[in-house]
Amino acid sequence: MKKIFTLAHPKLPLPRRVDAIKHEIKKYFKRERNKTLPPGMNYWAFDCRFGITAEQATPVFPSEINKRIDEVVAQELTEFYLEILAKACKHSPRTEHTDHEL
Repeated sequence: MKKIFTLAHPKLPLPRRVDAIKHEIKKYFKRERNKTLPPGMNYWAFDCRFGITAEQATPVFPSEINKRIDEVVAQELTEFYLEILAKACKHSPRTEHTDHEL
C-alpha cells in the first residue's frame, strides 16, 4: 500500500475520518497476514514509511503508525503519506543457552 490519506472530508467530521483511516490500515495488515506464505517462510513482516509527502517519508515500525497519525492531526495538517510493504520472512529457532546451569 502506497497511499496519500486526506483528512478533510465533506461529510465526515475529523475524528470519524481519522478512525476510518486507522480502520482501513488495520484491515490492510489483517488482509496481508492472512495471505498464504511462500514455502519455507513462516511469518509476514512489514516495511513501513510515514511522512507528510512521499519524499519526506521515513521508516517507522507498524506499532507507531497510529501515534504518527495522531501527531498529524495535532499539527492540523490536511494529509499524510503512508507506505506499507509486506515481505515474507523466516524466523530462525532460538538457540538454548545453558549459561545458568552449573
